[in-house]
Amino acid sequence: MQKSDFEYDLPNSRIAVHPLSERDQSKLLVFKEGMIRDQLFTDLPAQLPPQSQLIFNNTRVVRARLHFVKTEGAKPIEIFCLGPHAQSVEEAMNSVHKVNFECLVGNLKRWKDHPLELDLENGTTLRAEKISRNGAYWVISFTWDSDLTFAQVLEWAGKIPLPPYMNRDASSDDVERYQTVYAHTNGSVAAPTAGLHFTDRVFQSLERAGHSKVELTLHVGAGTFKPLGEGEIEAHQMHDEEIILSQQWLEQYLGHEGPKIAVGTTSLRSLESFHWIGAKLIETGELNPLGQFEAYTLNPSLTVTQTYSALLDALKVRGIMEVALHTQLMIKPGYSFKTVKGIVTNFHQPGSTLLLLVSAGVGEQWRDIYAHALDHDYRFLSYGDSSLLLFQGS
Repeated sequence: MQKSDFEYDLPNSRIAVHPLSERDQSKLLVFKEGMIRDQLFTDLPAQLPPQSQLIFNNTRVVRARLHFVKTEGAKPIEIFCLGPHAQSVEEAMNSVHKVNFECLVGNLKRWKDHPLELDLENGTTLRAEKISRNGAYWVISFTWDSDLTFAQVLEWAGKIPLPPYMNRDASSDDVERYQTVYAHTNGSVAAPTAGLHFTDRVFQSLERAGHSKVELTLHVGAGTFKPLGEGEIEAHQMHDEEIILSQQWLEQYLGHEGPKIAVGTTSLRSLESFHWIGAKLIETGELNPLGQFEAYTLNPSLTVTQTYSALLDALKVRGIMEVALHTQLMIKPGYSFKTVKGIVTNFHQPGSTLLLLVSAGVGEQWRDIYAHALDHDYRFLSYGDSSLLLFQGS
């Protein structure tokens, strides 16, 4: 399969660069049994299979863009904090006084060997120093002279990292709107955007309709925006992301016998990754990260009940309530989903790994779905409209 197999024409005018005034008033495209229907997002509870369990990613976007200005009026040196170096996200966000992060640096030529300094409004001084380079990334050492955690430092000093295709600076409105209403675990540099449509009103409607929800955590990295390279899709290097495995949500997932629906591609990648990490555990007795193509080599006959039960037993035996793991799972056409019947998701960029995931679930009809959305004035990408895609055979 080639990148060109997953291209389509997306006019700039169809990219939503600002959110709607109300989160839940977006359109909802429903794909079920090969048929496409147009609804509103508030209709979601009635469109789900009966007694569905929705799985949400509760990660919280941090203000990961830091601007250091050397002289007044000069173009700032931007440090984009992608992820912690040699630490878990939780450890890094709770760090006090010092932390090392892997970063992209804008206007690098203006940064000589001396540390950069940024004075915060609360009297804290944040310092940044280059430690080492790995390709396009720098390991930056941040130090600060107060008892704030690094998450709090970013709240004071940083800017919301809007996706590059919005082609604008973040505004005060984005601080709230580029965040789900249920976000609470600091660590992402991009929002799990399928969740941006949910409101208290929708959650109440879901509960009245007999649906339930459970939360997990995957910290979204900037690699989610990395397009496929030209040529074969297997040549693409998937980004590594941190996922949190806990006893609590494993018990919630296993305790629900109805259909499961992932809210967003990050939730779905987490669920599928945990299945294959469980398959590796059954095979080796160890909890290990999941590589890009390992899922395609492991035992396909294992059920989710078997793998998730093995994970839960392993956590209990080891006395672990939750643990940070990593995944590079690439979901592409030919992949068979183990954990869900479908997904709630936005409309994704041409030639993206996210579109590969959608195609794995709905097959070649992804083209019909996207053509319908373009023909019926749907808004695309992060601040765009939503879809409920029920997978083939579900």
